Amino acid sequence: MQSPCFKCVCCQNSQENKTHTSKISTIITCHREFVDAVASSIQPNSHFTNHECLPSCGELFASLKDAYPHYSQTNLADEIRAHEYHHLSLSKHVCLDYIGNGLFSYYQQQGKYHPTDDSIASSSSAPPPPTLQLASLNEPFFNISYKSVSLSTQLLYGGQESDLECKMRQRIMKYMNISKYEYSMVFTANQSCAFKLLADSYPFESNHNLVTVYDHENEAVEGMINSAKTRGSRVVSAEFTWPNLRINSRKLRKTLGVKKKKRGLFVFPLQSKVTGVKYSYQWMNIAQENGWHVLFDASALGPKDMETLGLSIFQPDFLICNFYKVFGENPSGFCCLFVKNSSISQLNKSSTSLGIISLVPVDAKSFEDKYASSSSSSSTSSESDQENSAEFQEIKQVSDQEPKKITTLFEVLNWGNKSNMNRSKKVESNTSTRSDELECRGLDNADKLGLILTSTRARYLTNWLINALTRLQHPHAEDIHHPLVKIHGPKIHFSRGPAVAFNVFDWKGQKIDPTLVQKLADRNNISLSCAFLQHIWFSKMYDDEKKTILETLKSSDHKKCGVSVITVSIGMMTNFEDLYRLWSFIARFLDADFVEKERWRYKALNQTTIEV
Repeated sequence: MQSPCFKCVCCQNSQENKTHTSKISTIITCHREFVDAVASSIQPNSHFTNHECLPSCGELFASLKDAYPHYSQTNLADEIRAHEYHHLSLSKHVCLDYIGNGLFSYYQQQGKYHPTDDSIASSSSAPPPPTLQLASLNEPFFNISYKSVSLSTQLLYGGQESDLECKMRQRIMKYMNISKYEYSMVFTANQSCAFKLLADSYPFESNHNLVTVYDHENEAVEGMINSAKTRGSRVVSAEFTWPNLRINSRKLRKTLGVKKKKRGLFVFPLQSKVTGVKYSYQWMNIAQENGWHVLFDASALGPKDMETLGLSIFQPDFLICNFYKVFGENPSGFCCLFVKNSSISQLNKSSTSLGIISLVPVDAKSFEDKYASSSSSSSTSSESDQENSAEFQEIKQVSDQEPKKITTLFEVLNWGNKSNMNRSKKVESNTSTRSDELECRGLDNADKLGLILTSTRARYLTNWLINALTRLQHPHAEDIHHPLVKIHGPKIHFSRGPAVAFNVFDWKGQKIDPTLVQKLADRNNISLSCAFLQHIWFSKMYDDEKKTILETLKSSDHKKCGVSVITVSIGMMTNFEDLYRLWSFIARFLDADFVEKERWRYKALNQTTIEV
């Protein structure tokens, strides 16, 4: 076979370059069109200076759908929220402080009617049907017990585990698309325990370096750093360039390329859970090529974001991910630490750190007895009076109907005691066939929505919020450098993450304490988070701004310089109304006397005074 002539090779390379250039041009065009669409979603070139004159939620939602025609394709998320997280609408609670993955749905927690896929598809706005709720299931879905065992021993030899643990492990690894043939997993009490556990087990005595990539103060990472330092580790943090807070690539490349035989541990999140900055997967690849072990922190990722991570390509040595119980209801849960099977031998075998846990199923029978006892002792009317009450007649009528499939968490998690539950025989027969399944409706809902829908919806909502916040301007403020809100990190951008960091400023340009904003938001039934940005690198052109913006945070052993911020997280169940309520609340700071009015209002109600 003749080899192609030089001219043909040149033509082929030229054609490939043209194709590559064309793809880049198309991407740039799409991103520009997206930014233009964001700008058009709220009266272009307009600003709002009075919180009492904002457009209505319905008006702005219509504008958003006009700007993003594809937003309507995410309606399935609204339908799931209406059916399985109906408590959010009833309580009017806006939850913007959640990061991670929810295991169960609120419906599942309450042991109510179990909606089928057909019922969800048939009605997107109707509330759930009336159902019989025999008890308010506010007990924990499972208890945890601590194990005193080294990480290495637990990974190599395991131990006796309950059916609940086995099935939970299988469900989570399936959800995260992680193979049991490549990784082993342990449950830890929380994220801090997972980081501390790995830090105590990692051989920092021989692999002396620890490099972290976090643009904010993180309690779990701080615990790892302290543990590493006590064992002689050299700790270095990546720096983040002001004002977009992207990684200072030049410095990080230099750090990872240090010429030593045994590098150490590289701790890397795919995005910032505070600012929404996304980082390239290639940093893991660069670290591995230079001989580093890699800990991938997946705690900041949204539902299904793991599908974008080619574990088969990068294969980090360690991976950490958070799971909470119910979105908007129960923030407790556990954390999972995954260790690549080929990396287990690297861990210290003698190290024992408290943090590994067992999941213990709740005893449904004892809870039923407890509920029956408390109901009996607190009752003030006779059984005959109860039977004549309208409430009892309504419950009795529902209980006499042919029940739908009901899968309460007690029935799912209490593997041996279903026959003792105070349920009708029909319900018991329906659930007995499901006894071998661990139903995690929260994870099921994420699987149903899928990566494209969840990421597209978050992109629309996050960028709309940034656009809306930056449209708020103090009245008569001629200085454009003193808007009501300043965004820290990426502004409107197609590829930013679903987290926004910002600060609120008064009409004089003075920053309002983020903790005060958080307290006032909480009193308005809006849950926000506060964070502290750090490791910020300022170029010379920002020297003046550096002097005015940096704050000093004092800790027990040293001082830190950074910026305190408010941060919000847009999750799978966040809807437009949530963000509109946040926006209209922030707009109230346009009133120069808003904080003072709130302080006196709550003082008059004999509530805790808000300290300014």
